[in-house]
Amino acid sequence: MIDIPKMLQTSVQLDRSIATEKQLTLNGSARIKNTLLSLDVELSEVANTSEWFKVWKEHKGKHDDGKTVRETLLFEYVDAIDFFLVFASQKQWVENVDLTNEQFEKLADKTSKLDLTSTYLSVKSMLFSSQVSNRPDNFRHAWRLYLKLGMVGFGFSAAEIEKAYYDKNKINYKRQQSGY
Repeated sequence: MIDIPKMLQTSVQLDRSIATEKQLTLNGSARIKNTLLSLDVELSEVANTSEWFKVWKEHKGKHDDGKTVRETLLFEYVDAIDFFLVFASQKQWVENVDLTNEQFEKLADKTSKLDLTSTYLSVKSMLFSSQVSNRPDNFRHAWRLYLKLGMVGFGFSAAEIEKAYYDKNKINYKRQQSGY
């Protein structure tokens, strides 16, 4: 199981640190929209890195220098998690990200095959619907589908996701220190 409340706190801390250091002055609504756009881009990067939809390609998946396709995809995947968590915080929907052990186990159940394209498009649709219609239940569904995409669709374990999330968080702090 992933410690989602701890990850939420970590994401909010990074977001606040960046906002303070960069003296960002976006108002609440503009900031939420910017976070949603950032999340959308990260979701697209997950698809682009994995290339599952490129049915014409024999060898799917892109990778960063020194990393495997799987490692690169995992880092892209957790980038989106970070923005999901920041978005939940900004919308004051944090109660929609935590899961019970039973809910988590149900999401991680790999007994049925997952259609990556349908799941991905559903995540995006529900996410945008949550913002446009101010529906936290749609956000909750998008979040859970995204976790399922990672664990069932890509085969990431909870431990891999959590470790990659914190590794990427350290990289994000280092980037800020070096003028990123």
